[in-house]
Amino acid sequence: MAFVSFIGRVLLTSVFIISAWQEFNEFGTDGGPAAKSFAPKLKVFSRHVSSHAGFQVPPVEMKHAVAAAIAMKGVGSLLFIFGSSHGAYLLLLHQAIVAPILCDFYNYDADKKEFNQLFMKFTQNLALFGALIFFIGMKNSVSRRQLEKKPLKSKTV
Repeated sequence: MAFVSFIGRVLLTSVFIISAWQEFNEFGTDGGPAAKSFAPKLKVFSRHVSSHAGFQVPPVEMKHAVAAAIAMKGVGSLLFIFGSSHGAYLLLLHQAIVAPILCDFYNYDADKKEFNQLFMKFTQNLALFGALIFFIGMKNSVSRRQLEKKPLKSKTV
């Protein structure tokens, strides 16, 4: 069962590892295409947050944001593969930050082609988010069950 669990973690993190590897190879001096696609979406997201929540999102250097995303995906994936819940938390944090910004379906009308594409990507990110939460929940329940086991008392004759 441990081997099957390991294979499942490898397959789940393959999404993160492949995208981190691709972004790393295309990084360049300016953050690569990931920074170019992330910058305008972050501006729109910042405007939404400031208009609805009433506070400003601090300015972010795109090169540093992409480097942080690559690091979170890479380190989180490696930790997650070996069964660490810290890796799952890193991947959850990455998903929570990046998914609402990159999958900005809420900026399009429901009858537009872009809405459907972005909404599908967002639901895929939600599925990954749910799988990571499931892993954390299972990891916590297993450790609790092991703590709750009472030691066997030896019988005296």
